[in-house]
Amino acid sequence: MSTSELIPDELQAPTAPPVSQGKLIWRRFLSNKLAVISAILFILIIAFSISAIGIGPIPGWWKYGFKDLNDQVAQGSPTWEHPFGQDRIGKDYFALTMRGIQNSVLVMIVIGVIASVLGVVVGAVAGYFRGVTDAVLMRITDVFIVIPALVIGSVVGHFAGGLGAPVLALMLGLFSWMGIARLVRGEFLSLREREFVEAARVAGASDARIIFKHILPNAIGVVIVASTLIMASAILLETALSFLGYGIRPPDVSLGLLISSNQSAFQTRPWLFWWPGVFIVTLALLVNFVGDGLRDAFDPRHRRFNLRKMREEEPEPGEDDFSGPKTGAALAEDVL
Repeated sequence: MSTSELIPDELQAPTAPPVSQGKLIWRRFLSNKLAVISAILFILIIAFSISAIGIGPIPGWWKYGFKDLNDQVAQGSPTWEHPFGQDRIGKDYFALTMRGIQNSVLVMIVIGVIASVLGVVVGAVAGYFRGVTDAVLMRITDVFIVIPALVIGSVVGHFAGGLGAPVLALMLGLFSWMGIARLVRGEFLSLREREFVEAARVAGASDARIIFKHILPNAIGVVIVASTLIMASAILLETALSFLGYGIRPPDVSLGLLISSNQSAFQTRPWLFWWPGVFIVTLALLVNFVGDGLRDAFDPRHRRFNLRKMREEEPEPGEDDFSGPKTGAALAEDVL
């Protein structure tokens, strides 16, 4: 008599339909409360900044624009009329900060997208074809990777900073793909030897189809995690460039430019320094937390250390931990 016949029907585990990989990743991400809260807060900050002062020709609900000159109230200190205060010439600092958030987030997203696309293409081609192609592409990557990002950003910002945030982000994205390229190359070197790739070759699939339809979906976790890390570093790079005067130029503003313009007022009017600084740190932390959550979701082998769960799983005193696995008959006896 088999084990399944000894176990009653109501105690047998039901056969559940298979769950797709996407749903498993989504469930693992939702189980990380810190990552979910960070993603929600990041979206709320962006939505709040857009709704407050509007975007393009669409106006917002805040009555002051970031270019409007107003009479100073209470020597520019925070009031009900101007909750974030005013700068030296009377501009509303709340509107300036919201505009800075928009530009800084725009630079962050554009750099992340462009760097991800270029890095995936270069890394995938190098890892799949290997040989001379790999050597040439990796030597080009090494040339760019040894140059400090701040130096490249300063040169790019000197020529593109006055053209606006989108152009600056586009140019910076063209020099930020090296890290993702190396990660993707390593994944492709490992995945190209798998059985499913050999099966695709035997079936007559082209190299482009194997790269983008078969191998890349299995490496997408590395790409997403690396992209979020680049986005977190991009906002700090833009802040540093604007602080040095090579980033976004007036009359437009960014969070880094606000700090640079008001660094001398740190002792007398600290709110001009603290508001953009708080949002810079907050945005960078939120993106990093989301990246950590995505890493855990795409890599089920990575588990967070949980002391309470570890103690709950410890055996009770006197419990025999070395009895070995039970046979099917023994399991059936326990159930019955």
